[in-house]
Amino acid sequence: MVVDQPLLDRVEKQAWFHKYPRGWPFLLFVIASVTTAVSVMAIERADREARHVALASNMTEMASALQRRITENIAVLRAASALFATRSEVTPQQFSEFVGDMQGEGNLYGSLGIGWAPLVPASGLARFEVDQLEKGNVDVDFVVRPRPGGQRRVTTPIVYLAPLTNMNQRAIAYDMYSEPVRRAAMDKALALGRPIATGKVHLVQNVGEPDRAGFLIYMPVVTETNGRKRAKGFIYSPFQADTFLTSAAELYRNDNLELAIYDDKVAPENLLAQRLVDGTGGLILQRRLDVAGHTWVLQVRDRKGGSLSALSRITLFFGAIASLMVMAIGRLITKRAAEDRQVLEWLSSQASIRDSLTRELNHRVKNTLANVLSIAALTRRRSKDIDDFTQSLTARIRALSATHDLLSQSDWGFAALGDVVRSELAPYMEGNESHVEMTGPDIKLAPNDAMSLGLAIHELATNAAKYGALSTVGGRIHVNWQLLSHDLAEIDWREEGGPPVVEPSKRGFGRDLIEKIVAHELKSEVDLRFKPEGVECRLMVPVRNAREFALRAQKRRALTEATEPA
Repeated sequence: MVVDQPLLDRVEKQAWFHKYPRGWPFLLFVIASVTTAVSVMAIERADREARHVALASNMTEMASALQRRITENIAVLRAASALFATRSEVTPQQFSEFVGDMQGEGNLYGSLGIGWAPLVPASGLARFEVDQLEKGNVDVDFVVRPRPGGQRRVTTPIVYLAPLTNMNQRAIAYDMYSEPVRRAAMDKALALGRPIATGKVHLVQNVGEPDRAGFLIYMPVVTETNGRKRAKGFIYSPFQADTFLTSAAELYRNDNLELAIYDDKVAPENLLAQRLVDGTGGLILQRRLDVAGHTWVLQVRDRKGGSLSALSRITLFFGAIASLMVMAIGRLITKRAAEDRQVLEWLSSQASIRDSLTRELNHRVKNTLANVLSIAALTRRRSKDIDDFTQSLTARIRALSATHDLLSQSDWGFAALGDVVRSELAPYMEGNESHVEMTGPDIKLAPNDAMSLGLAIHELATNAAKYGALSTVGGRIHVNWQLLSHDLAEIDWREEGGPPVVEPSKRGFGRDLIEKIVAHELKSEVDLRFKPEGVECRLMVPVRNAREFALRAQKRRALTEATEPA
């Protein structure tokens, strides 16, 4: 299997794209969503600006309507003031004729009518009340209320109010100068000599309606005698604020706007009148108006059907669909690219594993051949004849082969220590008369260590079969092993029941193999003792992971990742 290196290099350059296979589609979704949101914001901004321009135009029209109604009433009051200034006394006939000529029924332009309130010194109030009855100016008992008290020297009782409806009848004889807001407006009108409106007041006519707001406009009536000016009283018009607003609404076209009028500043307690419409809150504009020398605040709010305009909702809907589609397409493309990369990476990994396994196999073959050559050379030097050489060499190669078979069964991953010992002693463990007893835990050995241990057990068994416990019927071999630490195991070989043991005078190949070759491979000394009751041997075997474990694990991980769905 050959993998094109330029293709692998290109895949490696694209590694940044595949690190976040699910992040890129989400990023595309975020970008599309942000684009949609920016578009909606731009649409809403343009809509808000258009509404602002339209609302400002409507506010100008509404303010003009209010000013027009006020101007119409002021014009009537100025005319009345000019007429009554030329009269020495304002009689009921004169007042009725004027009102009839100017206002017809007296409720034109949103007011409750026109009234006359003379300036009367507090000291002469009783004489004034009697004069009104004697002159026939009033039809009922005329008693000014509330009575002046304290240091107040002037009163302005209402004498005439046309049309004289039941509501207006309640105001006759009321001293308007007794109330601070009315008094401040009248003082200002006298000082400036022009019409002045009051702030928010509760009209005497609105008995039983304490929350209904009103206001009044006062025009002083001043006569001039011998160059001296004297104030006779006030021509005035009372207004119910809501009725006045309804009258002004006849002069502008747009009735889909909320409108509120406040006295001097926007506050709940300063609300004069308002007109509400259905719908949610929209844009709000405010404007200050000069109403007969007094300040009003006009507040206008447009009606909005929803939180977003129709165009914004359409843009948002189709933008959301487009964002989801972009994310789905990006997810599909990224998934396919990630799958292609996984296949290429798997192929590259397989090539790497193949190279490693090939190098490992070459290394093992060389080691095995070296061991065979070493065993053959030593066996030749210790053999008496060709038959002895052939038999010894064959047995030792079979011992290597047995361990190889164990390692092949585990794909050269590991070999169980007990299986190694059992494979070498298998001929002596058959039947009911077993000559071998083995005990110990399950310990895994690396391939090289397992092969070295197999040779050592083979030599011990061969020696026991020739000269030791396995050479007699009653002989026994005890093989015990234990784990001393996480990386070291101990194996004890003990023979009993065989012929008396005498330590040989010269070293044989088996002893050299165990004490030199095996000890060198296992990196530990071998304690071999020739006791009279039987041979004893103690081996230390390292417990370590072989290099091929990592290769096998890498291979298995690569296969698993290649077969799992993304």
